[in-house]
Amino acid sequence: MVTAPAWADEDASPWDGNAHSAVRLIGASRSEAAGATLRGGIEIKLAPGWSTYWRYPGDAGVPPRFDFSGSQNAADVTVLWPAPKGLSEAESRSIGYVDDVIFPLRIAPREPGKPVVLVLNADYAVCGQLCIPATGKATLTLPVSTRTQEAALLRSEARVPKRVAIGRGEGLAITAVGRRGASGHPQVVVDVAAPLGANVALFAEGPNPEWALPVPREVPNPGSGLHHFAFDLEGLPPGASIEGATLKLTAVCGDKAIEVEARLD
Repeated sequence: MVTAPAWADEDASPWDGNAHSAVRLIGASRSEAAGATLRGGIEIKLAPGWSTYWRYPGDAGVPPRFDFSGSQNAADVTVLWPAPKGLSEAESRSIGYVDDVIFPLRIAPREPGKPVVLVLNADYAVCGQLCIPATGKATLTLPVSTRTQEAALLRSEARVPKRVAIGRGEGLAITAVGRRGASGHPQVVVDVAAPLGANVALFAEGPNPEWALPVPREVPNPGSGLHHFAFDLEGLPPGASIEGATLKLTAVCGDKAIEVEARLD
């Protein structure tokens, strides 16, 4: 049974980590809507020169694992992923974050109106001159009574890619997804509409975590007015079929980020 007060005084747990990184939980104040989903975040602090990974790490790396199974009165905890950056590590291309990052959370109480005791066990990796595993534990009672973390949470929530259809988006859109190449060397090609000269990144994920697709590379496409990307259809799990597979594509340009699903027919 949850015995914590309906409003918690602290809006952040203590940091848990070492000289390279640390993790904590932060919380947002209660919504006025009865039974509303609660908001919070996992914050990872990184030492200068260190990075951590996105949900799909790219050519190398380990995705973070966030376990909330020890929480009280939490029916469901959804982790949202802010737009990442491409990372260069030796000869590999990885995906992640080079600055402190907050992963927004949406927490559905099992018994609305009663407090939630959120318990996090985090396993992640950080990279500087070498890559090392990291862990962290944190506990926070939601909702909280103060709003000191609200601005940071809102900034991170704004960085979560917007889910749109192919061809949709304001200032950034994935306009076409296709296949080319012989059966022995198939590629996916993607056109992205964004301001010419802008720095655009594209990331590709398969239907499940067993797919390990390469990080797409931008290739010249003179005269099209579009950013053109291509990647080989490599890294499929044994027995997987390209036909009919649905890929998740994330495009990032400045402060805009979108996510689309594209079926390979």
